[in-house]
Amino acid sequence: MKLILYLALCILLFNCTNKYDKYKATPKYITNAVASNKAYFEAYNESLKLWDVNFEELYIPTTYGVAHVIVSGKSNKESIVLLHGMNASSTMWYPNIKSLSDNYRVFAIDFILEPGKSCIQKDIDDIETVIDWYNEIFYALDLNNFNLIGASRGGWLATNLTLNNPEKIKKLVLLSPAQTFTWIKPSSDLLKNIIYVFSSKEKRVNQTLEAMSNNPNNISDTYIKQYKIGTGKDTLNKLMLKMKPFSRNELKNLKLPTLVLIGDNDAINNEKTIELAKTLQKGQGEIITNAGHFLSIDQADAINTKILEFLNN
Repeated sequence: MKLILYLALCILLFNCTNKYDKYKATPKYITNAVASNKAYFEAYNESLKLWDVNFEELYIPTTYGVAHVIVSGKSNKESIVLLHGMNASSTMWYPNIKSLSDNYRVFAIDFILEPGKSCIQKDIDDIETVIDWYNEIFYALDLNNFNLIGASRGGWLATNLTLNNPEKIKKLVLLSPAQTFTWIKPSSDLLKNIIYVFSSKEKRVNQTLEAMSNNPNNISDTYIKQYKIGTGKDTLNKLMLKMKPFSRNELKNLKLPTLVLIGDNDAINNEKTIELAKTLQKGQGEIITNAGHFLSIDQADAINTKILEFLNN
């Protein structure tokens, strides 16, 4: 009888063990951060306080460095992977995370070549290596069949991942994807950003926010502080120059349900993006009113509703 009770207790303890526990230890590059990184990590943690859900932070070792992943939502729910925009880090999802986590298990990944809590330890020179890096993360997290959401450059990366892993992705959501369907065309907003390259860092960041958001005053000051520090740390990586729109033949291989959303005041995309999205085998697209490139913040409620309707359908 005692043996049976002992075995039952062992099984119970085993089942209660979180399979991600081995990734929870905070690495030394964060706990003992150098001064130039410490301020950023502190600002990042303050931004995480904007997440009105329970979450856990994971640090996954990979061939190319440590991948930082924020996990939220119940473990028995269908999975979503989030890929943030350039310099934004996973904290950019603060207006969307509760809505998504209430319905799904959500994994937000910090891109290893940009500001965030991921840490690069080996050179990454091409998109194929980036795909390998993400696949290592998916393997570690045991993600085999999930929904993928990417914003801006994260949308371009999400499209690449889907084309390379069609068997893994259930549905694809692209929020104002950069250089994905069309080239970024010159505009007055982009011209202003070029002019402000020669201005102070403060002016450059403020101009970017004004150019990319319809409602920059609605963006949390806490998040803006982190964004400014991160932008100051960032340098143009080699992959930026390799981003180009996908060909018609490549887009034909996107055979899964795909939703594309852009803002009506989007500095990166226009109606052509939506037209091309609707030519996909299972593609649909929509322009969101009173939204810029940062539409997931500008019109968070509308975006959350559109995403959930699409995923739940």
